[in-house]
This record gives sequence, structure tokens and C-alpha cells, in this order.
Amino acid sequence: MTIAVDIAATLRSGARTFELRARFTAPGRRVVIYGASGAGKSQMLKAIAGLMRPHTGRIELAGRVLFDAAAGIDISPQRRRVGYLFQDYALFPHLNVRQNVGFGLQRGWRNPPRRGDSAAVDYWLEAFGLEAVAQQLPEQLSGGQRQRVALARALIAEPDALLLDEPFAALDPALRVRMRQELDALQRRLDIPMLVITHDPDDAATFGGQVLTMADGAIVDERFTGPDPWTSQQKRER
Repeated sequence: MTIAVDIAATLRSGARTFELRARFTAPGRRVVIYGASGAGKSQMLKAIAGLMRPHTGRIELAGRVLFDAAAGIDISPQRRRVGYLFQDYALFPHLNVRQNVGFGLQRGWRNPPRRGDSAAVDYWLEAFGLEAVAQQLPEQLSGGQRQRVALARALIAEPDALLLDEPFAALDPALRVRMRQELDALQRRLDIPMLVITHDPDDAATFGGQVLTMADGAIVDERFTGPDPWTSQQKRER
């Protein structure tokens, strides 16, 4: 995967103004955007997903132009083919686990049936060990189970890339370690490009490859903390 971002936006909240001026190119299948809270990481991720429209610039993913202000291109979130994992997982509280996962296949806002028959839903329930809680509501789940449901919902539509917004921030320390290991193994098994934003240095160490540091709305540093599975393979083949 190559993702190229060069965007600018002025964001306002009350009397506060924030300038987002993000520019980077990442060629690998694992990218970590690291920085303190308020650095602009989530806004940049939303821009890549199509949930926030920059004022100027361009976003390209795997050769596809997702956004180009000058050319008038702004692909809708549904057509960008990216899976997005919100920091709080954003599960629908009135839908059970099966319905939440199945919602990733929906076109529109009609709720999936509570016991709908779907081979894709069955596959991801089994893949994440969620069969036993398929009829439960999100409030009845543990933090790790909620994260698995959100990941299954993001992956069921077979996205071209997975965008993760602080995926472990809502978990307690012990569970955070285990879920890092699970996500690390999952990404390697599925071989899906992944961009993670985080303020936790342990996340950056686990999902290293290319680590970009963000501060005050801009990328201020770039480093490589370990071999990226994809770039390492490419180097061996050359």
C-alpha cells in the first residue's frame, strides 16, 4: 500500500481555531501516526476516511485518488473502501452483536435482522470468537469483545485498508497488551494495509514499520521502528 496525504484545513470550535497541515507519504502496509492528544491525528484520519473534508490538498490510497480539491474529486466514505475503527468503537447500542457486524454490509441505514442468515457474518463471528455472544447487546460485552465486534464490522466489507483511531485507549492495561497481540497477528494473517493513530508509545513499538509523529496539526518526524512485513518481502524479492 502507498498512501499519500497532503491536506490543509482550518477547524473551528467556538473561539478555538486549529490549523491542520498534514503531509506524508507511506509505502508500507503498517503506518503508525503517533502524537499527543489534540495533535490533529483523528481529524486527519477522518479526512482519509471521507468523514471530514479538507479545504485544500489531495489524498491518494493504493493508486486511487480519494480526494483532490483542485480537481473537484471527493469520493464518498462508502466508496473509499476503507474500514474505520472509531476510538469508542461506535457500536449501535440497540443492535446485538450479529446485527452490528452485519451492519458493515448494509447499503443505507436499515437495521439487519436479529437472526439474519449471512455466511459473511458467520465467518467473522467465528474468526473473532464471538459466536457465543452473537445475540447480546454491546452493553453486555467486555471491552475486548466490543473491540472485536467493531473490527469484524470494519472488515466484513473487505476494505482495501484499515484505519484505527486509538484502538486500545478504552481498554485496561492488561487487556490492552492482549488485544495488541491479537491485532498484530490478525493484520499479518489478513495482510491488510493498516494505519493506526495513537498517543501510546507501546502501540508504536508493536505496530512499527513506519512511525510518523504528529504535533500541532503537522507531521514533524518520521522513523522506522522495525521491519514492515510488506516492505521486507519486497526487498527480498529485488
